[in-house]
This record gives sequence, C-alpha cells and structure tokens, in this order.
Amino acid sequence: MTRRRWIADEVSANRAALVGAHAEHLVRVLRARVGQDFDIATGETVRRGRIVSVSDGRVEFDLAEEVSATPAVPITLLLSIFKFDRMEWAIEKCTELGVARIIPAIARRTDPHLATASRKRVERWQRIALQAAEQSRRAAPPEITEPLKLADTLNLPAALRVVLCESEEQTRLSDVMKSVVTSNDTTGGILLAVGPEGGWTDDELQRFQQAKWTSASLGNTILRAETAAIAAAAVVASTLCTL
Repeated sequence: MTRRRWIADEVSANRAALVGAHAEHLVRVLRARVGQDFDIATGETVRRGRIVSVSDGRVEFDLAEEVSATPAVPITLLLSIFKFDRMEWAIEKCTELGVARIIPAIARRTDPHLATASRKRVERWQRIALQAAEQSRRAAPPEITEPLKLADTLNLPAALRVVLCESEEQTRLSDVMKSVVTSNDTTGGILLAVGPEGGWTDDELQRFQQAKWTSASLGNTILRAETAAIAAAAVVASTLCTL
C-alpha cells in the first residue's frame, strides 16, 4: 500500500514535525496515532517517518531511510491573475502536474480589483499548492512568488520562453516542445506565460516578441485561462518526462 506523503514544517537531523492546521488535519481527520508510518518530505529528500508524538497542533516523526521521489518539472508558469476561484483551481492542477514555480502576473486586462487583492492571496495560494503537492506525492510544493507586473517578468532567464497566444496560427506548443526533445537541453528550465481572461493585448504581445519569447497556441479553440494553463503545463511536463 502506498504511504501518504506529508511535507514537514520543521526538520532537525532525524526528527520532523507538522504543526498548526497542518498537524490538526492529520490528527482530527486522518486519526493519526503513534507508530503510524508516512513518507515525510524534508525539503531536500523524502524519508520514511514514524509518528512518535501526537499533541494539539503538533505531530512529530522519527525519520528513517530515504525513499524515492520524483523531482519537480523545470517549468516556471507565468500565470496572469484572473478570477480567484478559477485561478486557485489552475494552481492546484498545475502543482499536481509538477510545475516548479508559479509567478502571478498583473497583465493589462487583469481586473484592477483582483490585482490589488492578489497580494493578500499569496499565502492562500501557497496553502493550496502545499495540499496539492502532498496529494500528488511531490517532494516539495512549487514556489509561488509575490505578484509581479508583466514588465518585470519579460526578461526572466530560461532555456526556452513561450507565451501562449490564441491568435498564433503557425506554431503549436506541441511543435515547440518537439524542438526541445531534439536538442535535449532543458538547462535553465522552461518559462510558460498564460494570459488573463480576454487574452494578451497587442501591445503586450509585441513586448513579448521584442524580448525574444516564442509565441505558440494550443490549437484552434479558445480556452478559459485556467484550462489553458493546465493544458499547457500538461503538454510541457509530458514532453520533459520523455527526456
């Protein structure tokens, strides 16, 4: 039987702990008890952990041998801010797909109220990512940064930078990824930009082009922002897993 995986809040030598609401979920919902074994991600490795202490707001583990863990996929998702319920769903699913980092971006068509409120949502997004990472047996959740203006993201380094553009008629994302398979080089990772509801403006697309991003589409249909993010992450992640 596959052991449930938890990402430790505290680690010291051969001991680890879950604290606060994280521990409460294990205690109250899953009825944790001393002697149970779980996989515990410590930030550097995943190790087998046995519960040695259960108390209010804290569960402690003894750590034993290291167990195998799949590394995060080297994808940074530049995710334009859109309606929070849908954005949370995109963050959850892209975490399950293995994305390494998510950068919330403020685009021209981002609702001003959402842009203002987004800085107070980062902690919630990080909690959602943590829960999705544990559910999908990742060794660590993706990094979720503070929201950035699009202008501050255009020159971020990566081996390949792709902006999804529904008006792109010549190049599909799958075609771009074929070139990655041919070169077999993902050093520096892949930066993938997904626009807000309504898409990128012409001015923004021009700025992407000037910054040497590759423009690609997911096909002939128009997808919601959250669907596009998940579909694109799946295409890139599945390609990278073949390298």
